Amino acid sequence: MNKPLNKMNCEPCRFGGRPVTDAEAREMLIKIPAWRRETRKGVKRLLREFSFIGFDDAFEFSGRIADLAREQDHHPTMLVEYGKVTIRWWTHKINGLHMNDFIMAAKTDDIFREMAEVRN
Repeated sequence: MNKPLNKMNCEPCRFGGRPVTDAEAREMLIKIPAWRRETRKGVKRLLREFSFIGFDDAFEFSGRIADLAREQDHHPTMLVEYGKVTIRWWTHKINGLHMNDFIMAAKTDDIFREMAEVRN
């Protein structure tokens, strides 16, 4: 994997597809250090909480993530609160983590950075 995660695109995932191995996940997590793995109901997921000054920025961010999800045809779970957005990526069809989840986490980080740069 020579290409940066944020420059890759999601590939169609099918039921029974291959989840990433623990070794692959550890390697990719180095490239997205603000994310962590969690297991909920036996399913491995990527999780990150993003902090904002208020609701408007959090809502704008979640809208941009929704646009990205539509573009890549890969959708997260998002919780939007005042000053905070929690995002979880995982692949429902394989009930675990796929390369697509790491790609989307990296792209999510890019959007967060872009918004921070505009605000500063």
